[in-house]
Amino acid sequence: MATSSSEVAIEGLRPHLSDEEGLDDIAAAKIEKLTAELQEQEQDHEECDPVERIKDGFIHFKIHHFDKYPDYYKQLAEGQHPKFLVFACSDSRVCPSYVLNFKPGEAFMCRNIANLVPALNQVDFRFCNNKLSSLALYMCLCGSQLRYSGVGAVIEYAVKYLEVENILVIGHSRCGGIEALMSLPADGTTSNDFIDDWVKIGLPAKAKVESEWSDATFEQQCEYLGRESVNLSLVNLLSYPYVRAALANRALKLMGGYYDFVNGTFGLWKADFDIKPPIII
Repeated sequence: MATSSSEVAIEGLRPHLSDEEGLDDIAAAKIEKLTAELQEQEQDHEECDPVERIKDGFIHFKIHHFDKYPDYYKQLAEGQHPKFLVFACSDSRVCPSYVLNFKPGEAFMCRNIANLVPALNQVDFRFCNNKLSSLALYMCLCGSQLRYSGVGAVIEYAVKYLEVENILVIGHSRCGGIEALMSLPADGTTSNDFIDDWVKIGLPAKAKVESEWSDATFEQQCEYLGRESVNLSLVNLLSYPYVRAALANRALKLMGGYYDFVNGTFGLWKADFDIKPPIII
């Protein structure tokens, strides 16, 4: 079997590691780090059994994190006090803990398709009419509230009980959920069981993009929509009474973010509902 270039590099560095005591500490550390990175890259390219991948992942975590910082994890075992509630997409490329380097205990998270936050009691009024009785309307609203109770429970627990100080909604480039939202037909027809129904939460953002960027390409519209849907979610957060109460008491801040993994940038803005240039990192 042919030897890969990384394997050759690793073997070439091993003699230096054995003589580490005679090296400058910084140089020795750099060599050790480079060797570890090369080994990791080599392992990443190997196909492995999913069970083994999970086992190896936990062993790596336990050695390099759990066992290395016992006091920190002992403190976490007593309870959590996160400063952030983060809404992010389920996309496998945009894990907030990785992208923003959150440590365990720093961020309470909710991940879903297109990082959407539904408004409290959001309901499709196309199915309502003037003859709808008050009882039927009440049942309709309650059903809608239960429909998105998973997200509502996250917000309620994070704000009321964990008392997070910041809510961050993160959008990202080339989001499949945003593309699905942008592609929704005007007649309201759906082509799947759950996705179209979920992304309809973002219809007001889609309408704004279609109105203001009608001449843009589909790709450009999706990029605008990715950011505009974040703003919509920030507005929807205001429909939750405990969010409004925390904002009124100056105990909570709302922020929007946008991770562009094509260019490697992160935009961040405060939800003061003023149009201001985002901070680009």
